[in-house]
Amino acid sequence: MSTLRLRGDLPERVDLLNITPLALSGLSEAEAGRLAIGTSRRGLTLGDAFDISLDGSDSLVIEGGSSRLDRVGAALSQGSIRVEGDVGQRLGEGMAAGTLTVTGSAGPYAGTGATGGTITVEGDAGDHAGGAVYAAKAGLDGATLVIKGAAGDGLGDRMRRGIILAGSAGTYAGSRMIAGTIVVSGALGDHPGYGMRRGTLIAGSHGALLPTFVETGTPDLVFVRLLAQSLKRLGAAQAGLLGGTLRRYSGDLATLGKGELFVTA
Repeated sequence: MSTLRLRGDLPERVDLLNITPLALSGLSEAEAGRLAIGTSRRGLTLGDAFDISLDGSDSLVIEGGSSRLDRVGAALSQGSIRVEGDVGQRLGEGMAAGTLTVTGSAGPYAGTGATGGTITVEGDAGDHAGGAVYAAKAGLDGATLVIKGAAGDGLGDRMRRGIILAGSAGTYAGSRMIAGTIVVSGALGDHPGYGMRRGTLIAGSHGALLPTFVETGTPDLVFVRLLAQSLKRLGAAQAGLLGGTLRRYSGDLATLGKGELFVTA
């Protein structure tokens, strides 16, 4: 297990896009220390910010967190990264495979563009978790994003594929959804599913519902039962939500209208 130990407060935001177990496996500790991670003219390197211990394995632990640690695990294609603390924006952006775990909280756009693997945030996540960054075609695109705490506004905005699990979410959850599944064990804020074309939103409760969503009863769908089994295998707390009766709404009828929202009846 390779280790990066944060030395103290960071003087600027840092970009850890290329800091992965695979990228570090062929480097000596001195070579790794010269990798550029700064985002200003200071020329900050990995060795300036971290004490480095490498063993060539596919497992990396970052000891110590900061809201200035951006794009952690963004290039992850195999192995695992664990952050003991908080991270900044775009956690796991575009990641293709592997396991990415944060014991603290994450900034905005966690999981944006991620096509594979599992991202777990044990604390809260900022706005647009699993959502699309500016000018991007899609947000989460096939990965699994687990937020054990609360997610901010715009959860899963323009999400294309994959699954998002969260404890609760703010306003506009599932907005402009293209496809995929979002399951929230607690409450959604106002206007869930705004502009969604396809996809599934499931929650314990919700705030103000758009008039372009229409109630369609309490169907017993095979899809929901299969999803519950999958969540149980993941050990997800949201699995219990799917065991009871769920009321279904179709929408957003202002767009394609093939999305669905399920809430506890």
